[in-house]
Amino acid sequence: MDQGVTMTGTRTGATARAVTAGAVMLGWIALLWVLEGVDTATGHSLDTYGISPREPAELADIVPSAFLHSGWEHVASNSVPLLVLGFIAALAGIRRFAAVVLVVIVTGGLGVWLTAPPNTVTLGASGVVFGLFGYLLVRGFVDRRPLDIVVGLIIAAVYGSLLWGVLPTDSGISWQGHLFGLMGGVAAAFAFRRPRRSAGAVTV
Repeated sequence: MDQGVTMTGTRTGATARAVTAGAVMLGWIALLWVLEGVDTATGHSLDTYGISPREPAELADIVPSAFLHSGWEHVASNSVPLLVLGFIAALAGIRRFAAVVLVVIVTGGLGVWLTAPPNTVTLGASGVVFGLFGYLLVRGFVDRRPLDIVVGLIIAAVYGSLLWGVLPTDSGISWQGHLFGLMGGVAAAFAFRRPRRSAGAVTV
């Protein structure tokens, strides 16, 4: 009887986490589209919050740049992978998810600020997409959780082609943001790894 109650509570908790993760990600995607609408309506005035490399004042734009895009096609291309990868990552808890995203944004933004070509402006959520991809890819191995390893392998199979985006093959795409975002996601997996359970711990 006690086990049944525990399992029911576990299912209820999992459902609540899924609902919360879904709400957070849908809200995030909606925000990206609203911001692009404002940007378009104001003659792309928000593009000034993108990152221009090696200018000290531009460090303040590292966070806002991850929420802005250069057009509707740009925001559309990022929306689906961000929704999917973000939802999966957020299932483990919103606080951990927020910490991971912050590490990815800061790492990716600093990488762009340091290495992007002069006279360029970089913005977009693709660095976060690459960061979440890297995080989910290695999280299971870092935490030693078989289910998360399987999830990572599935994500690798579905989104593995993303890795081509870290190569400098297109001057119009910030491979720097992709590369450093990916590195930030891997670093976050180690920084926020779950503590090992004691040998006598019981899980359900």
